[in-house]
Amino acid sequence: MVGWTKQIELPTDQPAVSIKEQLTMWHVPRRIRGNFRIARRIYLNGEYQPTSTILKPHDVLLLHWLPTDFITPDSHYVPDDSQSLQILYENDDLLVVNKTKGVKTHPNSPGEDGTMMNFAQAYLIKQGKRAYMVHRLDGQTTGALIIAKVPYVVPMLNQLLHDKTIKRTYLAWVDGHLTQPTGTINLPIGEHPTNSRLRQINGINAKPAVTHWTKIKTVYQQTLVRLQLETGRTHQIRLHMAAIGHPLVGDDLYNPQSNYAGGLLLHSASVQLPIPFSNDIKSIGAPLPPSFPVNLK
Repeated sequence: MVGWTKQIELPTDQPAVSIKEQLTMWHVPRRIRGNFRIARRIYLNGEYQPTSTILKPHDVLLLHWLPTDFITPDSHYVPDDSQSLQILYENDDLLVVNKTKGVKTHPNSPGEDGTMMNFAQAYLIKQGKRAYMVHRLDGQTTGALIIAKVPYVVPMLNQLLHDKTIKRTYLAWVDGHLTQPTGTINLPIGEHPTNSRLRQINGINAKPAVTHWTKIKTVYQQTLVRLQLETGRTHQIRLHMAAIGHPLVGDDLYNPQSNYAGGLLLHSASVQLPIPFSNDIKSIGAPLPPSFPVNLK
């Protein structure tokens, strides 16, 4: 049968919940749960069972997805093996890689290569898998980037991001002295009226955006901060820190007066990731690249 199959042996501490409840707890979308039930594409210990069946420890569930379950079932990124991936974590369904500075997350036009998704495609084709985008990092941002290897975990991971269950921590150098040790920025972000490359506080079609920051240390006229996102708007950290008078060092878009020649100093330092189809939560750190200084002069 064409599609993707996943076999899961339930843990020793499996709660006594129905198949339907377990799929919901795993964030399998409601529409796909319905497809499983209607087409009998879910098996318990080798046999089809109604989704009302109660699960027990060490039961074996087998799920089968079809291309029609997804809006984008196929991955068409051009494989590019010109750059190897630094793998921070990998299982059968996803990987977390350390994104390189100056490399885009994904191509913007058909046939384009040289992006992280192209490098991941070349790596995963050797496993018989494909690369599916979960979230993006700006081109100049380095660090932890989640990439799906199969389409069925993409909506699950998207829901975890939406629910803020996946926690992302960043490090950044900003201009100036922050007088408080911590703070929260709650400013909606929307489109810029005249420049499609930019975003704007309270811009067109603005959406809520929340960033929490913690001061780590100040060196001369710059401060190293740790940031956590509640939302994931384009340029959120860059725009939010600029809005409170502390733009990121090396930010050519929102801090054009910065004279730092090394480019944007923003690093996705870690992700706290609930692993799909399990109770595991992994904290995955991304080492600082040479381009991100421990101290600024």
